Amino acid sequence: MEITQRQKEILCQIIEEYAETASPVGSVTLAKLFGVSPATIRAEMAKLEALGLIAQPHTSAGRVPTDAGYRFYVNNLDGTEGFGKNAGSERAMAERRSLERGTHAIAVRVSSQSRADAAIRGAVDALVELTGNLGLATIGEQLYLAGISRLFTQPEFGDTRRVQAVAKLLDNLEPWLREAAPGEALNIFIGHENPIGKNSEVSLIISKFQSPFSDRSYIGVLGPTRQNYSRVMSLVRHAGSMLEEIL
Repeated sequence: MEITQRQKEILCQIIEEYAETASPVGSVTLAKLFGVSPATIRAEMAKLEALGLIAQPHTSAGRVPTDAGYRFYVNNLDGTEGFGKNAGSERAMAERRSLERGTHAIAVRVSSQSRADAAIRGAVDALVELTGNLGLATIGEQLYLAGISRLFTQPEFGDTRRVQAVAKLLDNLEPWLREAAPGEALNIFIGHENPIGKNSEVSLIISKFQSPFSDRSYIGVLGPTRQNYSRVMSLVRHAGSMLEEIL
């Protein structure tokens, strides 16, 4: 895929602004950030749209990321920093501090439990509080879920069709995890990439870890495709690693 560095940076900014505001991102906002004219930004947006990385919802003047745009972003993340992000910027440093607080919160919740099942539940509950998503984990043959109400308060789920699609996905998630057994340490399924609930417009981010219950236990979150992927992926990865180390 032919994409310039500036187009990467614009895509990165659209994804991160949209994650924060849940509103389409316009050329005027981006023009101020990049120090160029709105017309220049619109031309770059047109190229990103032609590549299928962003889309214009309805008649809005702004753009939102597509599943393909999110996938490109996730594939190009470098550690805990988004691509196109200045590691020394105030925003990047604030995100690092937030991530450090989050990993500490998971550590406290996990290490305070004496039983393996309680530690796993504690890690899931911490992920719910830190991400605002639905948290999940396999404990033996059961799937532990927490934070359903938190998930459905997000603006994407004002549409009952989407709520029903997510409910259908959750009904089939535990048997799918057991049968498919995703093998990567961190697995990310974005929107239509989800093997079940392809039309639910959510992302499933799960970490595989070893536990007393199984060599293939999973912990993670399920939320709208509008995610702070860098932060959420780091928190889920950390939760899986910590559980495997402690258990």
